[in-house]
Amino acid sequence: MLVLVTGGTGFVGAHTVAALTAAGHRVRVLARDPDRVAPALSPLSVPSDAVQVADGDVVDETAVDRAVSGVDALVHAASVYSFDSRWHEATRRTNARGTEVVLAAARRLGVGRSVHVSTFGALAPSPAGTVGPQSPPTTARETYLASKAAAERVARRHQAHGDPVVIAYPPALLGPEDPKLGDQNARLRNTLRGLMPMWPSGGFPVGDVRDTAALLAELATAPAEDGGRHLGPGRYLRTRDLVRAVREATGRRLPTLFLPARAMLPFAYATDLVQRVWPWHIPAEYGACYVCAVDARPQDVARSAGPPPRPIGETIVDTVRWLHRTGRLTAAQAGRAGAAFEPAAPASGSVEAAAPPREEARP
Repeated sequence: MLVLVTGGTGFVGAHTVAALTAAGHRVRVLARDPDRVAPALSPLSVPSDAVQVADGDVVDETAVDRAVSGVDALVHAASVYSFDSRWHEATRRTNARGTEVVLAAARRLGVGRSVHVSTFGALAPSPAGTVGPQSPPTTARETYLASKAAAERVARRHQAHGDPVVIAYPPALLGPEDPKLGDQNARLRNTLRGLMPMWPSGGFPVGDVRDTAALLAELATAPAEDGGRHLGPGRYLRTRDLVRAVREATGRRLPTLFLPARAMLPFAYATDLVQRVWPWHIPAEYGACYVCAVDARPQDVARSAGPPPRPIGETIVDTVRWLHRTGRLTAAQAGRAGAAFEPAAPASGSVEAAAPPREEARP
C-alpha cells in the first residue's frame, strides 16, 4: 500500500512512517520543509527508497490535493502540539483547518481509509468522569485542547457522512527519537535537570510513541472500517506515580513537591501571559496544569487494535537513554538509565537486565 502521513517529521508521524515501512508499505510524507524529512526518519532506520516527499502545508488545499492523489490510505498526524502560549496562534490556525483540508481531499479523491490522530485531551473532561471513544469533544477553552476538540468535530462530521475515517486517541507520549523534542519529552528532560521541583497533583494517561505508531499503522492498513474510534495504548498514571517511575528508572532521588493542580491554575495562567513575551521557555504551562486538574481516566474498553502498552519503566529508560545519547542530559542527570545502555554488557540486576528489549513495530 501507499500511505500518506501528514506530520511525518514530527514525533508521532516519524514513528508511524517507521512502523509502516517496517511492515512493507510505501509512504508519502507531506512536509512543510522537505529538508527535515531525512533527519527525522534516518534515526529510525527508515529506508529512503520507501519514502516519497510531498512539499506543502496541511492548510494549503492545492498542496494537500497533490499529496493525497494516488494514495491508498492516509494518517493525519500533522498538528501544532504545545502548551507553550507562544504557539497559540499557530495552533488555532492549523489544527482544525488542517484536518478539514486533509479529510475533504481524502473524500474527494477516494482514499480508502483515513486515520485522524486526535488526543485523549480532546475528550476531557467527560460528563461520565472517564474518557472513551464515544465521549463528546471537550468544551475546554485551553487553546491546544480546544483546537483538537474542533478537529475532532471535523473528523466526526466526516464519519457521520459515511467517509472511511477512523479516529485514534493517543495518551501523553514519551519515547526516543523525538525530532522536535515535544512537550512530554521536554518535561522529562526538565525534571531530570532539576527544573521542575514542583508538579501538579492529579494524573493523565501516558504511553509510548512506538505503541501508538504501531496502532496507527495497523488502522491505516487494515480492511476498511467506517466510523471506528480507538483509545491509544497507555495507562493512567498519577503525577506522583510518573515521578516515582522516573526515580526508579534513573536511581535518582528527585525531590519533588506536589501541589493541588487546581490551586496552581491561576499561577499557570499568569505564566502563560508572561511566556508570550518572555524569550525562554517557562516549564509551568496552564494547559499542562489543566490536564492534571481534569484528572481524566480512560475507560476500561476492550482493545480491538494495536499492541498492549509496554511497561512505563521501559519507555522511560529508552527515552532517558536517548536524551543522554543526544546530549540533552548529562550522565549524572540520566543516572543508571543512561549507564545501563553503555556499550559494555550490563551488570546483573541492572535496568537493562531487568527489562530486556521487547519486539517493536519498527525496523
